[in-house]
Amino acid sequence: MTGRRRLTFPRPYKFLTSTAAVGALLVTGCGVLPGASGDSREPLTVVTWAPGGKSGPDTVNMAGMTAMARAYARWVNGDGGLDGHKLRVVTCDESDTSVGAGNCARLAVEEKAAAVVGSYSRHGSSFMAPLENAGIPYIGGYGATDEEFSSYGSYPVNGGQAALLAGNARQLARNCARVSVVRPDTLGGDGQAWLLDTGLTEAGRPRPADIRAAETATSYDDAAGRALQQAGPVDGCVTAVLGDRTETFFDSFRRLGPSYGNVRISSVLGSVGQPLIDSTGGRNSPFEGAYLTGWYPDSGDARWDRMREVIRKHAFGDNRIDPADTGVQTTWVAYTALNELVKAIDAPRITAGKLVSALNHGTPVDTGGLTPVLRWRFDDMIGSSAYPRIVNSKVTFQVVRNGRLVADKKGFVDVAKTLSDASAKG
Repeated sequence: MTGRRRLTFPRPYKFLTSTAAVGALLVTGCGVLPGASGDSREPLTVVTWAPGGKSGPDTVNMAGMTAMARAYARWVNGDGGLDGHKLRVVTCDESDTSVGAGNCARLAVEEKAAAVVGSYSRHGSSFMAPLENAGIPYIGGYGATDEEFSSYGSYPVNGGQAALLAGNARQLARNCARVSVVRPDTLGGDGQAWLLDTGLTEAGRPRPADIRAAETATSYDDAAGRALQQAGPVDGCVTAVLGDRTETFFDSFRRLGPSYGNVRISSVLGSVGQPLIDSTGGRNSPFEGAYLTGWYPDSGDARWDRMREVIRKHAFGDNRIDPADTGVQTTWVAYTALNELVKAIDAPRITAGKLVSALNHGTPVDTGGLTPVLRWRFDDMIGSSAYPRIVNSKVTFQVVRNGRLVADKKGFVDVAKTLSDASAKG
């Protein structure tokens, strides 16, 4: 998802004592999953936040991430906790607003959380400063803000949209003679176009046609027509990264496409995913044959089996949790990282300071092959001035076949060079 809108912010609620705050959260859509007492090791409190989709028609809904966090806690607590620590998960609906994001961050401080884990927000300037001031690490955010890839308090598990765009360029270069890029007519959209341009020209392809489009349009017929014309009828491709408007664009593309020959479509996971493919017709979806770039293996990969089992046994039929959703997957990867870190620390009490020390000193995190082994030392970062906190610059290539996202190329593809080159040239 890209771009930020000016929203009418609700009045922030006041945080009182820890107990009172938790009670208020149960009323306002947030919740607490406490760990049992009496263990020789102290319970570990963490916070996960995401918008619940209740604030308005344009609000992002990522409620599956907080639901996944609670299911994860039920699973590990039933198995003795994280290295003997009962996991206490506090969840918060940040409402897709800057006020909501700030309130959730202050909740993490109020709860003396050891970390914020596997969360989503588009308002990094509102949530990162309170966490930095309190020394609380932000582990495995979705990657929707620049601050996640620049703040010393952030420990990302993926390369964010920048890595997806750099990877999308590499994927398109393998399959397309000419590419049209449809992106928002915003400053953020300029960056998207630059990354795709850098990746395609590095691969020896012509510079893509840059098609600017309104971020909040209800129809993209004009943009789709220009993109199709520029791509050309032979081995041409159109890629669109318009966030929650990507589906609207491809509706226009589907109506106009047959008049322009065999033009393939493309996007990145997050703008298009398995849930959207399913809801638009599966194998009859307009996304059939589309090239998509993701952070993780495709959702049918065996490396997701444990997550699917946890959802089946511990989510209690919660339909907000879709194992094919990249938000749910990111939360799982982030909690897997937390588990590895806690085991490595191996202490009776886990604090934010101990987690930060383990992170900064290069404790390796094995996510079971869902990402490369992760470490967050300075030497592990890609060295890009625009994305200094990226430690995972690898992506996956996927394609829609018979209505399912499957691997277009085995293994991960490293886009560190494209990210560094785009940063240096920009």
